[in-house]
Amino acid sequence: MEQIQNMTEGKPMKLLFFFTLPLMVGSIFQQLYTVVDTAIVGQGVGMDALAALGTVDWLTWMLLSIAQGFTQGFSIRVSQKYGEGDTEGLKKAIGSSARLSVFITILFSVLSQAGLPLFLQFLRVPAELRDMAALYTRILFAGFPAVVFYNFCSSVLRAVGDSKTPLKVMIVAAVTNIILDLLTVFVFGWGIAGAAAATVFSQCLSGLLCALKIWRTPKLCFGREHWKANLPLERHLIKMGLPMAAKNIIIALGGMMVQKIVNGFGMSFIAGFTATNKLYGLLEIAAISYGYAVTTYVGQNYGAAQLKRIKGGVRSAVVLSVATSLLIGAVMLVFGRPVTMLFISSKEPGLAAAAGETAYLYLCIMSVFLPLLYLLYVYQAALQGMGNTVISMVSGMIEFVLRVGVAAVIGITGYEKGIFSAEVIAWFGAAVFLMAEYYLSIRRKEKTVY
Repeated sequence: MEQIQNMTEGKPMKLLFFFTLPLMVGSIFQQLYTVVDTAIVGQGVGMDALAALGTVDWLTWMLLSIAQGFTQGFSIRVSQKYGEGDTEGLKKAIGSSARLSVFITILFSVLSQAGLPLFLQFLRVPAELRDMAALYTRILFAGFPAVVFYNFCSSVLRAVGDSKTPLKVMIVAAVTNIILDLLTVFVFGWGIAGAAAATVFSQCLSGLLCALKIWRTPKLCFGREHWKANLPLERHLIKMGLPMAAKNIIIALGGMMVQKIVNGFGMSFIAGFTATNKLYGLLEIAAISYGYAVTTYVGQNYGAAQLKRIKGGVRSAVVLSVATSLLIGAVMLVFGRPVTMLFISSKEPGLAAAAGETAYLYLCIMSVFLPLLYLLYVYQAALQGMGNTVISMVSGMIEFVLRVGVAAVIGITGYEKGIFSAEVIAWFGAAVFLMAEYYLSIRRKEKTVY
């Protein structure tokens, strides 16, 4: 049974909420296996392994976000064609997106493996952690084709309003990953390599299940004629996807600059910082889901030339996202301390306690300012849905400048806890910029023939 959804009709808040809900639950399961993965490494291998994961956290996030950026950008064309009711154009967009995804996979797989030693040197990964960090990262990088495959397939499904299939897939992948984590780390004794291998296998499974859904959906299953080279369409898709991938690369580079400073603050600080960074995914779960929902909603309504519905949908998304962020922030403030300690294990109680204090303080700061992150996602997604992906790259540059600026000051002063402000300051600057650009864009479109 097809689960694709037309979002050009119906009440915006209801559509957005029920589209977002499965994505949110799916993201919870996705983050669950990330959190469990980290907790198993921290408890089963040790604090040094947890710190090793943290030293390359932004590096692994960068490769993941390159896949997400390109595929999400490609899916904007898919959602717009679906909103127009152009089935042939929809299949051509999917086929050309698949071709480009293969090229991206090959290119970045080679670059990531070849450039890993340089990245580890740039990040100043401590000598005692470098071997573990390199092993873990190389295994994850080897799984990059699976990351692109899953993100391509799931973005196509979300673009046509199917948020239930990615939910089901993520539940299966999360359970699989947790079982494999327990087996590889505690039973087989593979350590940090086992945790990485479990993640890669789960990503492969996720991609295959989403691809099966596309193959079984007549409107989405494309043929050889849709796979053929189509340079004008591929240029358009690159125009959509490249700025979003570039934005993520820029954000990741800023994060690596911050991590470079953190890597010089000692083992307990690195471990505590890592513990909270792994919980970052839980903080932004709903933000990412609202972002996907808004991009799909705006993309379909943009294709259907319904500007009034776009405005109403974004207003509804703002209300929903801010309310959600306040709830998540409150939960983290109350339960954050015991949760962060799930990741931390050491034979020296003093080191574990210091790492725990670092983790909880960082978590509190991010929880209080969480609404900024959610507004950033909503307005960025709205602009992307209208086809403006370059603005996302500009917002990424703003985040980069602010993060690096704060990191530079902290590097000079040596005030460790000051590094916690880098993230929220970056959120604030990007959110203000995107909000202003969205309302200016709406005003310009109201003055023209839409």
